[in-house]
Amino acid sequence: MTSPATDAPRTLHKTISSHKGAVNVVRYAKGNAAYGLSGGRDRLIKLWNRETAMEIKTYSGHGYEVLCLDVAHDNSKFASCGGDRIAYVWDVTSGETIRRFHGHAGRINVVALNADSSVLASGSYDSTSRQAIQTLDDARDSIMSLHVGPTEIITGCVDGYVRSYDIRKGQLNSDLIGFPVSSVQPTDDSLSLLIGTLDSTIRLMDRANGAMLNTFKGHVNKDYSTKTCFGFGQASVISGDEEGRIWSWDLLTATPMGPQPPPKIHEKVITWVEHHPTTSGDMLTASADGTVKIWRS
Repeated sequence: MTSPATDAPRTLHKTISSHKGAVNVVRYAKGNAAYGLSGGRDRLIKLWNRETAMEIKTYSGHGYEVLCLDVAHDNSKFASCGGDRIAYVWDVTSGETIRRFHGHAGRINVVALNADSSVLASGSYDSTSRQAIQTLDDARDSIMSLHVGPTEIITGCVDGYVRSYDIRKGQLNSDLIGFPVSSVQPTDDSLSLLIGTLDSTIRLMDRANGAMLNTFKGHVNKDYSTKTCFGFGQASVISGDEEGRIWSWDLLTATPMGPQPPPKIHEKVITWVEHHPTTSGDMLTASADGTVKIWRS
């Protein structure tokens, strides 16, 4: 976190309007992230060129809306989930499903792969997190966010808890945030967690003692799950909101950056925002208005 904090990219580069209905998730490919993936209420997953916005392939197979995607480290496959209670693993080139994982009793809100794509975790409306090797059933409500690390799984839940499972030691650490948790992301050093909650607040929490290092406010997020992320170099925090605005803050000072309030860039709630993993000034947003937008500084 040594890079200076910069505002979120706000110059529109391209708009993708090929989905019919709300777009729930948009992800960069891994590596140089030349491609993007999006999934939505139309039950389709689309692969497109990030520079030209040209659609390359459409993946069909879900019986209900697509809610989450995660791309493998080598871009050869990706995982998806949604309302049909099945976690899918797809081959990118052929467009066929490699595996289908059953077992949840409700819709699957989130899937996540570990660093080498050897472990797939899923979190569901049925209050459980599952891997092929284990079921984690401590949650008391719908699981909305997942992170799979080298030795741990972190979940964010509507019951207001963030839970960290140490897989090697078989230990669980629970932190009560007090409001429904819609987004959880650790810092690169794993010492802190960025936590988005449905009280229009984002918190930066010290994992060692549970202390809140900073809070980020201004955006409207009370009813819908919206993805929160770090900006370039993890020097800033970026979030969409229910009014279709993108907010950004300096990570250290929690000072809002850019115009106040930010301009409305989507007609409906922004469901997902993601900054490019290695390049500054490059961001994706997805919205219930049916569009994906590519932004540059």
